[in-house]
Amino acid sequence: MFKDWGEEQYYEDFEVGDRFKTDPVSFSEEEIITFARQYDPQRFHVDPLEAEKTMFGGIIASGWHVICATFKKAVDEGFLRNGGISSPGLDKLRWIKPVRPGDFIHLEFEVTHARLSRTRDDRGYVTLTVTAINQKSETVMQFSVVEVVLTREKIAKC
Repeated sequence: MFKDWGEEQYYEDFEVGDRFKTDPVSFSEEEIITFARQYDPQRFHVDPLEAEKTMFGGIIASGWHVICATFKKAVDEGFLRNGGISSPGLDKLRWIKPVRPGDFIHLEFEVTHARLSRTRDDRGYVTLTVTAINQKSETVMQFSVVEVVLTREKIAKC
């Protein structure tokens, strides 16, 4: 069962086992090529004819494009709204299957760890496993991320 993002998200809104899901993001060939020309200009991302000669057999989205587009969707839908501070980084990033023109990708988040800061009483750390899934229910990407999130209780006291 997936939880709703809610109006705001603070540390207290996350419990181990909670799951959240985004709506899908579509990837067109034009968007894939435009992103890749600027940020990841490898031939299988930018040149349809050259991409056909690769092991992918055609254009695929840059993994960086998949991360950016799907994470933007999560933020637009309410992920960490008002409570998010920052993230010290990603772990275990894997691009498992290529994302092709016409694919629709959604993210599923699962809270795997949550703890209050030992040194700052206004925040906590929430670890999530993030899985990107295409319209065929295939996992195309997965990673773990730690998010630094404000506590609601500390904000209320200010």
